[in-house]
Amino acid sequence: MRLYRFLSEDDTSAFCHKVSAALSKGWQLHGDPTYAFDAGRGVMRCGQAVVKDVPGDYAPDLKLADQ
Repeated sequence: MRLYRFLSEDDTSAFCHKVSAALSKGWQLHGDPTYAFDAGRGVMRCGQAVVKDVPGDYAPDLKLADQ
């Protein structure tokens, strides 16, 4: 099965670490990163989709970050 995650974080090194951690676990980048202003909090936010092929069947209670 192919899993999909969308990673998001404030525009700090925390975002880069979150994406790097996913890549180190075998996730692959999917599409371009996004960048948007969160007017409610007054900060820029980053986002990146990642995908990973794993054995098994999908279930809604699957912990994507643990894959």
